[in-house]
Amino acid sequence: MFRNFGGWEIILIIVVVLLLFGATRLPKLARSIGESAKELREGLRDGMSDEEDESESPAENGTD
Repeated sequence: MFRNFGGWEIILIIVVVLLLFGATRLPKLARSIGESAKELREGLRDGMSDEEDESESPAENGTD
């Protein structure tokens, strides 16, 4: 269904994005996307470490 994008397609997408968002809002948009991705990775990392901590601790209901 999807195929690889060539050079012209990528240039066209960049031009359309610049026209839609403008050159002044584009850095702000990229910064907010980067911060969101960073928070998502930190949250996933914290969630994985919490699950590992719970699996290593003994059961608290008294059925060891």
